[in-house]
Amino acid sequence: MATTIRRAVIPAAGLGSRLLPLTKATPKEMLPVGDKPVIEHTVRELVASGITDITIVVSGGKSLIQEHFRPNPALVDQLRADGKAAYADAVEEVAELSRRGHITYLDQHGPYGNGTPVLNAARNFGDEPMLVLWPDDVFVAKVPRAQQLIRAYEATSCPVLALMPMEPGDSQRYGVPVVKEDLDDGLLRITGLVEKPKPADAPSAYAAIGGYVVTPGIIDELREQTKRWYEHKTGEVYLTNALNAYAASRAVYGQVIQGRWYDTGNPADYLVAQFASALAHPEYGPLLRQLARDLDGHPSANPTS
Repeated sequence: MATTIRRAVIPAAGLGSRLLPLTKATPKEMLPVGDKPVIEHTVRELVASGITDITIVVSGGKSLIQEHFRPNPALVDQLRADGKAAYADAVEEVAELSRRGHITYLDQHGPYGNGTPVLNAARNFGDEPMLVLWPDDVFVAKVPRAQQLIRAYEATSCPVLALMPMEPGDSQRYGVPVVKEDLDDGLLRITGLVEKPKPADAPSAYAAIGGYVVTPGIIDELREQTKRWYEHKTGEVYLTNALNAYAASRAVYGQVIQGRWYDTGNPADYLVAQFASALAHPEYGPLLRQLARDLDGHPSANPTS
């Protein structure tokens, strides 16, 4: 039985170019989904899953992330003095997340690619396994996605990828796992990933959707990739490439996640995440449903038409 996982990495150094100009001054990780910035959803998921050491890897222009989680006693005191206790409690609760998750920040250094922030953070983690979650995903699930991944690691002692079923026509949007064995309860033995295959070439009906348990062996593969990059200065350092190299000779598993996944990395999916969050809200949901009915019945009232 593997030891449990207490450390996690959130790579947050990306430019958010698919959401420009919205992300010109505001980090994409700080865009709201419901009444929380999207990265807070990820932090909450990790803390709820027992993670006690979170490293957020950032780049220039991401100071708003740190400001959001930093305690602000002056603001809390002012809110309480103004009789706004609920708002004061909300501000304190966000800072408490930082304490419970022991959030630290690390500047990204190295080649372009999503493997670099993982390798940056791993230097502080020794030989411990870690979770890697992207900050532009929101999962709604009875059991947090992070906890589902941790359980899969505890059962296998091996690297684990988060998977979800996909429509065949969507295969060109995702990495698609090569499934060797179905072990029930959504746990699959996999031998690699095929990046964005045509539907006819997709090796399975699952998509890798951005959640990983990374072990020291994967970190070794990232080091090798990075070494080759510095020798030739071509390409990028990708976590999926390291997983593929590792899976060629060693066990890797996929865990089909039970829950609903919302991506916020492009305008259409971001709007879907916003709308779904608002519809689920006990106060805002009925208002939005009524607005949708009104606009559907009176198209001329649509402000975008």
